[in-house]
Amino acid sequence: MEKTSVKKIYLMMNKPCGYVCSSVSDSHKTVYELLPVELQSLVKDAKRGERLHTVGRLDCNTSGLLLFTNDGSFSNTLTRPQNHIPKTYEATLTTPVEEPVQSEYTRMATLGVTLPAEKKAPEQKSGGAQLEFLSPTRCRITVTEGKFHEVRRLFRALGNEVQALHRLSLGKYTLPPDLKEGQLIPVPALY
Repeated sequence: MEKTSVKKIYLMMNKPCGYVCSSVSDSHKTVYELLPVELQSLVKDAKRGERLHTVGRLDCNTSGLLLFTNDGSFSNTLTRPQNHIPKTYEATLTTPVEEPVQSEYTRMATLGVTLPAEKKAPEQKSGGAQLEFLSPTRCRITVTEGKFHEVRRLFRALGNEVQALHRLSLGKYTLPPDLKEGQLIPVPALY
């Protein structure tokens, strides 16, 4: 009996806030509800190993680039911490940060800080991040580890809070500025 090969799917969404990356949730809307009807059957009805799933997660309060695929190898390559795939976010901070404190934040983020414990994540050291301030309340930050709520916990360790978080890029993928929230586009497999 011949094994039929399943067509691999690679999609990018501009995830809006207010949606979780689970396929089922009692208390939140899921990103899968934003998929066209013809793709929704690939989430629940497809065989294991062929299901459409998110590549990693963005929490409910984070917006931006989210990839979907049915290619487990592709997904694993992008999400394994040891692969150090860069993830870049734009963060809006609650408390304005002026110079010279911006330089101190940047230095501390680069060196790594002790991330405070949160829910299922123990207190742990961050591996360092690239931080660039765009204004006193907005910055661009790149991390490569993907720890639970890493960006929010990093700023909490620095004495600030993240008011809004938006993922701009994941590895070789960059969110097109004209991709509307909830919109989905096909992308090539770059990994």
